[in-house]
Amino acid sequence: MQQRLSLPTVLVCGGLLLTLAMGIRHGFGLFQLPMTGAHGWTRETFAFALALQNLLWGATQPFAGMLADRHGAVRVLLVGVVLYAGGLIVMALAGTGWGFSLGAGLMIGCALSGTTYSIVYGVIGRTAAPEKRSQALGIAAAAGSFGQFIMIPVEQTLIANFGWQHALLILAAVAFLMAPLGAGLREPKALAVGAAGQSIMQAIREAFGNRSFQWLMAGYFVCGFQVVFIGVHLPAYLKDKGMSPDVAVAALALVGLFNIFGTYTAGLLGARMPKKYILSFIYFARAAVIILFLLAPLTPWSVYLFAAAMGLLWLSTVPVTNGVIATIFGVQYLGMLGGFVFFSHQVGSFLGVWLGGLLFDRTGSYDIVWIITIALGVFAGLANLPIREQPVARLAQPSPA
Repeated sequence: MQQRLSLPTVLVCGGLLLTLAMGIRHGFGLFQLPMTGAHGWTRETFAFALALQNLLWGATQPFAGMLADRHGAVRVLLVGVVLYAGGLIVMALAGTGWGFSLGAGLMIGCALSGTTYSIVYGVIGRTAAPEKRSQALGIAAAAGSFGQFIMIPVEQTLIANFGWQHALLILAAVAFLMAPLGAGLREPKALAVGAAGQSIMQAIREAFGNRSFQWLMAGYFVCGFQVVFIGVHLPAYLKDKGMSPDVAVAALALVGLFNIFGTYTAGLLGARMPKKYILSFIYFARAAVIILFLLAPLTPWSVYLFAAAMGLLWLSTVPVTNGVIATIFGVQYLGMLGGFVFFSHQVGSFLGVWLGGLLFDRTGSYDIVWIITIALGVFAGLANLPIREQPVARLAQPSPA
């Protein structure tokens, strides 16, 4: 008989993987001003590369999840690690906007598909018992949040002490540390392939024909728009307002710190109450927090309070959203279906980061993008309310004896 993976092992290795993969990219906003200044680029040039990264991350994640679901996570992970490290090297050496887009956009965008949620959550979903699944997903998401907390001061220190170019090369070496973590995600073949009875195309048609899946994708689009716009453009926004760069570093670190508590708490609550209400609350709360931030006098403490509040809501959508997918469609193709929903998230990310740079260059202000961010938060809060958290008929029917 095939031996099942140990859930603690999966959580430790998957958590460390997300810590590194999510942590490194979370600090890319710190490179915007020194790199645009050194190369004479506009903010739109920098923003477009990161927008492309988010779009390609989303576009390739369903395929990475599909391969991991069918053939195991390790092979996908190794390819992702090579692309991740290579992309950081290209970022460091690029002298043109197109070269920067190749490294930061194309290479790292594809790399993130093979090193983050699609492969980790698929393994967790097949390893954890149904009653522990939401909590396990929350723990993994919290690990990714810890990476965002710990890597922000690390990257700022590297930039301050070694310069932005050498900082990127050091991060490329750090990225290779993700490869050995695949040992804890190596599933027995029977678990990776999943139970027979539904093909990949049948699973795709079933999901995209489901109204709840469509609403889930709409809400996740907004999630991507909000968090990536803030994550990339907040340091520049604060600098424009006369704030010290240290305030931006502390703010992004606080987002990561409070994100740990937010994602873990969301995972716990997802096992105890309807997940759609958790998602609606998160989106409504984000809109309210942004409004208060823009209306309040701008001081370091108002920035820190904003960062802490947004941190609690930052990636708390991730375990809950994947929990909804697992509840409705099962776990056989969780990596792939989660990847499709994440693609919607990354289309939003693309627009959030790119419009942030584009509209700033056109108007000299981020005001329009902040307004769009608030309106989308209200829309997403409403969009999640019609979701029905019930297994599809295929899973609701009793199994034959």
